[in-house]
Amino acid sequence: MLLSLLITSSILGIGFAAPNPAAHVVHEKRGTAANLLRRRVEPDALIPVRVGLKQSNLDSGYERLMEVSHPSSPNYGKHLSAEEVHSIFAPAEDAVNIVKDWLIQSGIDVESILDYENKGWLAVDMPAHQAERLLHTEYYESDHTDGRVRIGCDGYSLPAHVSQHVDFIKPGVKLSPPLRKRTVERRDAFHGRHGIPHMKPPHWPGWTLPPAAHGLPPDLQNCGVNITPVCLQALYDLPKPNLKVPGNSMGVFEDFDAFSQVDIDLFFAKFAPWVPQGTTPAVLSVDGGTAPVAVADARNGGESDIDIELAYALIYPQTVTVYQADDLPNSSGETGKNGFLNTFLDAIDGSYCDYTAFGITGDSPSIDAVYPDSLPGGFKGKLECGVYKLTPVVSISYGEAEDDLPKPYVERQCNEIMKLGLQGHSILVASGDYGVASFPGSDNNEFGCLSSATQNGTIYNPDYPSGCPYITAVGATRLYPDQTVKDAESAMQVNLTAFNIETGSGGTSPPLDFFASGGGFSNYFTPPAYQAAAVKGYLETHNDLPFYIANADASNVGANGGVYNRGGRGYPDVAANGAFLTTFNNATLLTFFGTSLASPIFGSVLTLINEELALVGKGPVGFVNPVLYEHPYVLNDITNGSNPNCGSEGFKASKGWDPITGLGTPNYPKMLELFKSL
Repeated sequence: MLLSLLITSSILGIGFAAPNPAAHVVHEKRGTAANLLRRRVEPDALIPVRVGLKQSNLDSGYERLMEVSHPSSPNYGKHLSAEEVHSIFAPAEDAVNIVKDWLIQSGIDVESILDYENKGWLAVDMPAHQAERLLHTEYYESDHTDGRVRIGCDGYSLPAHVSQHVDFIKPGVKLSPPLRKRTVERRDAFHGRHGIPHMKPPHWPGWTLPPAAHGLPPDLQNCGVNITPVCLQALYDLPKPNLKVPGNSMGVFEDFDAFSQVDIDLFFAKFAPWVPQGTTPAVLSVDGGTAPVAVADARNGGESDIDIELAYALIYPQTVTVYQADDLPNSSGETGKNGFLNTFLDAIDGSYCDYTAFGITGDSPSIDAVYPDSLPGGFKGKLECGVYKLTPVVSISYGEAEDDLPKPYVERQCNEIMKLGLQGHSILVASGDYGVASFPGSDNNEFGCLSSATQNGTIYNPDYPSGCPYITAVGATRLYPDQTVKDAESAMQVNLTAFNIETGSGGTSPPLDFFASGGGFSNYFTPPAYQAAAVKGYLETHNDLPFYIANADASNVGANGGVYNRGGRGYPDVAANGAFLTTFNNATLLTFFGTSLASPIFGSVLTLINEELALVGKGPVGFVNPVLYEHPYVLNDITNGSNPNCGSEGFKASKGWDPITGLGTPNYPKMLELFKSL
């Protein structure tokens, strides 16, 4: 049942009014206030309470992952099976019994408590007044800026002996907003004209051929204003692909946005003629996700087109696999369910449905799609669990502000990504597109910045899932109009407002002034050991910005006038080109910008390396961060640029790792040689 409308209204604040008896401890509380109207939930409204239990041995997860991922380990590359990983981290039986006994002793009917075979979570529906008494809290429903109603509380308490076995309870202190595609800006490159020859691409107004370009082949002369697959191959010294190793398809995740075969065929014909017309990815439908769509369909926004085109252009004849998540009612937002990653993780890891469903990163009915879906066009089958095998490399160009999710929820989801790394998978994610801010409008700030009691929109807003230390976060780079592929790239930073005014096409809203590679420091995660020296080195030479050190629950964001967490995990880890990609969308030639370009490019590089490793009897590269941080020379260091926003210049690119472009862009021959030697 959905909660009904209620009687009183107030501004959402910090803290919670219900009593907190001595036998209980605060398990979770809201760190910062959200400027939203809210109403108390009616006492008899039914609330789906979901208790996520702590898994066993999670404290050893990092060490276990390093054992198979760090180049100095004798077990490097000896990845585990899914069954081995699941058995290592299953919740302890006594923990399940303690939490269940607490519910029963609190008056919950034992028959109403639902658990699964591996007992990773407990679920029970109860009236709001009973849930409030159980958790010593008050539940509210709030009207969010997207027009939807969500429920939550400011904090809750648990008995001390129960709290130590519980990760997270839903509904909790915060719920997720809609997730958005990373590719947020495109420009009508030809102002409605079609059929212009390949060697006459859209140019920056007044652009002339750089002197150094005259000696280059024609298809490499204008890469500073027109990035193509040939430009990328030259930038990163990529081979002309000719391998198709079984089981090495490259994966891309998509949600709602869907590709058009017309668009990708046009791209292949004009920019990657070595890919035959009609080449199409394998589409794995996750809980009713569908693709492709007609060229003029509203779902053809360009994200899927780009992911598929870049991957195929760089790895063909290797194949591409699309994980198209969720049916149309859910992916379109019709149901108000804004979760996106959980159903995907369910589909590739059957155990995930059980040990985290309705808990930390399992399915929570308040934000995640529920199947079967009875709405017209809804997926009528049961939630799909473990129905697909994950590709060795998968690129994700979606994300959100880290602040939009409770820390325990994020930690549990990040641990699932760690488990995929243990099995030899490389998970890449685009790091964001507005510098040190999140999406415009995040946290009710025009530029996507955070605020505190003393600061208004000047605190940097880190990205998720980029902050997860088991992700390879990919930032973006660019060439300038007077440069060629022989020049060093810079951090991707484009004042799109000025550019769109000059070219007479595209948006001009103020946040577009600060379109730049997303990067910064997590408020939830500390630097992993593999990254610690690199982060320390950067901060020792770049200490001109005021900072804070986030506390355990990240409730002191902005303390002492700081604008970023100096004690946080830094991102991105690596980078690739993310500006001036010319491609087709809705059969129209357009120019795209963003880290959505960079992630599939870097994923393609890892896929090419995996192919070569397979030929010599080696397994996939898996989680690559430890190797790359240990051997940064295999990447092209980016030392120019910055990622401004939130009223400051942001961070600056520098020698070595930096929170704009990470360790740098691919140098394929060096990377291949290194991985072959391990």
